[in-house]
Amino acid sequence: MKTVEFLLYTLKPGSGNNFHRIMKEQSAPCHRAAGMDIVAFGNSVEDNDAYYLIRAYDDLTHLNTSQERFYRSPAWREGPRQAIIDKISVSVKTVMELSDSAIDGLRNS
Repeated sequence: MKTVEFLLYTLKPGSGNNFHRIMKEQSAPCHRAAGMDIVAFGNSVEDNDAYYLIRAYDDLTHLNTSQERFYRSPAWREGPRQAIIDKISVSVKTVMELSDSAIDGLRNS
């Protein structure tokens, strides 16, 4: 079992495409460099200004240490941080445990 974090964002109107571009080109590489496994991310098929980010960790300790590394890194703080934050109206987070096969079923192809 792994610890899986689901983040759901309501974005400011009209910002979905730009948010996804920033996530794909700048933020996701920073996440991976901090040791995070990005399972999936993207715009909702129903609303382009709704967004999801699913990240997997070995356990809660790994979640905490990798997020601390990521959110304190110059690559994040001096990189896409402000552009990402400026586009988010609402952020909701939940964490649960899932099997590797369940996580693989959620992965973006």
